[in-house]
Amino acid sequence: MAVAKKFSALTASLPSPIGGWNARDSLAEMQPLDAVQMVNFFPTPTDVTMRKGYTKSSIGISGAVNALMSYSSPSGTKLFASTDSIIYDASTSTATASLTGITSGKWIHSMITTAGGSFMPAVNGVDPMVVYDGTVWSKSATTDTAQTISSITRGGTGNLTATLTTALAHGLVTGNTVTVAGAVPAEFNGAYRITVTGTTTFTYTMATAPSGDASTVGTYTVKYYITGLNSDKFATVNLFKERLYFVQEDSLSFWYLPVDSINGAVSEFPLGGIFKRGGYLQAMGTWTIDAGYGVDDLAAFITSNGEVAVYKGSDPSDPADWSLVGLWNIGQTFTRKCVFKFGGDMLLLTEDGLVPLSAGLQSTRLDPRVNLTDKIFYAISQAASAYGNNYGWQMNYFAKQNMLILNVPVTGGSEQYVMHNITKSWARFTNINANCWEMSGEDMYFGGNGFVGKFYDTYADAGTNIRAFTQQAYSYFDRRGQLKRFTLVRPILQTDNGVPNVLCGISVDFDTVDLTTQISFNPAIDPTGIWDVDTWDNANFGGGLVTTKIWQGVTGVGYAGSISMNVVSQGIEFHWASTDYVMESGGVL
Repeated sequence: MAVAKKFSALTASLPSPIGGWNARDSLAEMQPLDAVQMVNFFPTPTDVTMRKGYTKSSIGISGAVNALMSYSSPSGTKLFASTDSIIYDASTSTATASLTGITSGKWIHSMITTAGGSFMPAVNGVDPMVVYDGTVWSKSATTDTAQTISSITRGGTGNLTATLTTALAHGLVTGNTVTVAGAVPAEFNGAYRITVTGTTTFTYTMATAPSGDASTVGTYTVKYYITGLNSDKFATVNLFKERLYFVQEDSLSFWYLPVDSINGAVSEFPLGGIFKRGGYLQAMGTWTIDAGYGVDDLAAFITSNGEVAVYKGSDPSDPADWSLVGLWNIGQTFTRKCVFKFGGDMLLLTEDGLVPLSAGLQSTRLDPRVNLTDKIFYAISQAASAYGNNYGWQMNYFAKQNMLILNVPVTGGSEQYVMHNITKSWARFTNINANCWEMSGEDMYFGGNGFVGKFYDTYADAGTNIRAFTQQAYSYFDRRGQLKRFTLVRPILQTDNGVPNVLCGISVDFDTVDLTTQISFNPAIDPTGIWDVDTWDNANFGGGLVTTKIWQGVTGVGYAGSISMNVVSQGIEFHWASTDYVMESGGVL
């Protein structure tokens, strides 16, 4: 008598790996909702999405953009991009040169608003400090002393070029701004950025041609100046309690200006007697705390050798007001941009990862779990060792997407380690070769080679496909000692505008999956209309996300299984909710 064979197939289902990239735990100890690798996917509290891409928001830039600077005032916002020779206005689709004659584009900037207006000072440790005042960029002079004017003559095209001659050497450089007053005709008067033509001469361009040479020469004043130390020694700038502070290049001293000032004599505050491990000041940050009697801001100074000195007060020249709160040892820092204001806290980028100052000052080196990067500790440690000397390390927060971005300048480009601020889950983004990042308004921008990119505004990388890969953590599917033969997987996907190419595989018993598997995708023309752009009755307007459930055959025999997913897409929103598995059970052996 024939005996019917029992059905041996088993089914299981797992949510998508919303726990994100885990580069800390062993493969055998990872939680099932973590991922061994997660590249160009982004874990959210509810599912895993494919990251968005970027468009080139401003082109026409010659060279690599090494700094982005966003200027904001009541009259509006501007975005500037700097190469090693030119600062460009990148607020429009084609960038225009705003300031030339610089030798490094690695600026660090701040904003300060005084009674005179809103100003953006920037320093790079090589060039004089530059200042944008809402209209023009200017270099800071090393003197505030104006020399007696001998003559002012007109010339050049349309007689719009004024040549001003001084009785003695003026000590100015091209890019300084002067304010001329009391000259006749009046067209010679005003604030002008100058071009130095000699030790006693400089020129500037007037808006309207005067009727002749100056019959009364008047006087001039230097508009932006720093005395006490040449501003080309300033490596970083920070606004703290209405006062600008500067870190001196290769020094353990900081310098500061009077309150609400963009000009003036800077005063030195040496910290060489405070720090025990030497090195040099790397950066300064503002740390906001609530000590039980209200919120207060503290000044934190960080050295290259990983020491942090925290001061309380607002006037370093007053010992009764300015006092040392404490000195702590953290991981070694390796970039000027090692400090980032993150909500009410301050993040420090060290060789141990991202350290929240509030949690890490006393316990970081003893307990790395206080680091935001604890879950990717091994990856960030390796990256810091391999690429710590590369320019481009930077943190930024993209509030609209709950996304903390850490730029990692790898060899030949850059990657981003990205954390979801709600879940603290991590992912790795590739193919976005950013040298720097900057928020402007509510949008995130990055500086590339020859362009500025607007990030996360399209489902493509400047019109090209986005390639994403992930491998979920291994699972025994509640049958730890039982051998299994995996036969089918079915990812539950939600997309719009069609379905991209998705290739799934299974890995068993802790094999890692190679990322080199290539699949192609040829995007079709999107038949749906764009709301508020296309014409009603002439376009088909699409609905929401559509759920797709397609079985894919896989092959693998082992005790634990891990799904891998390789996706190529363009112009499609992509969400991964969960995965169904079909397997056949076996014995212990």
